[in-house]
Amino acid sequence: MSSQKIFLFDFDGVIIDGMHEYWHSSLLSCEKYLNSPYISFDQKLYKRVPNSFKEMRPWVKYGWEMILIVHEIIKTENPLKNHNKDDFINNYYQNCQRILNDNSWIAEDLQKILDKSRKYQIDKDFKSWVNLHNPFFEVISFMKELKKRKIKTGIITTKGKIFAERILKQLNIFPEFVFGYESGTKIKLIEELTKTYEILGFIEDRKKTLIDIKQNAETSHIPCYLADWGYIKESDRYNLSNEIKLLKLSSLENLVAILQ
Repeated sequence: MSSQKIFLFDFDGVIIDGMHEYWHSSLLSCEKYLNSPYISFDQKLYKRVPNSFKEMRPWVKYGWEMILIVHEIIKTENPLKNHNKDDFINNYYQNCQRILNDNSWIAEDLQKILDKSRKYQIDKDFKSWVNLHNPFFEVISFMKELKKRKIKTGIITTKGKIFAERILKQLNIFPEFVFGYESGTKIKLIEELTKTYEILGFIEDRKKTLIDIKQNAETSHIPCYLADWGYIKESDRYNLSNEIKLLKLSSLENLVAILQ
């Protein structure tokens, strides 16, 4: 086992709350780059994040899915609202695939559009873009405390690396590394990291990802924590195996005490 100790973090929903940014950037993607004939725009849409979008965020795995959701919410005909939201969620992945097929879209192209939208905002007004993110200061303090204890930190996110790094720099947080969606799946990345580091834990707000880690022979020994403050489904809080701990922001101080 390596003597290099490291603690891993997801980014969105764990270190920062980017709900306003997701909505804003996905909406801008639809307005500026998508060229869909099924939507019409009102600038007032930018002012408030709809509850339907907030409630669907826990099902999102990759950023491009948010463009699909926003597209469905702002459609002129049969838009996705609170009354039909549950029907969409019940077959979430099939519905995402159906929308891709119906519009002849490719997931990778939508991801590039989302990245393009973010870059446009950063180039135009970086301060406004970064201010759309709200950090969880308890997590920032936890990361700084780890550094004091000579424990390295790493971030594995499905956000583009360049965007995560810009936000982290603004927060004055400099982890050992940041892996974005470009680097591959979280499970494969963590598997590789076990060859170099002693991984003391991983905080993530997607239950399925933690289950995958625990079911993988190479990574099953890693302590896994489900972020109670993140974008999690209400059902995720229950029926957790003993191997995955539900973590609250108020419990981070206790976690520091056991990481030696």
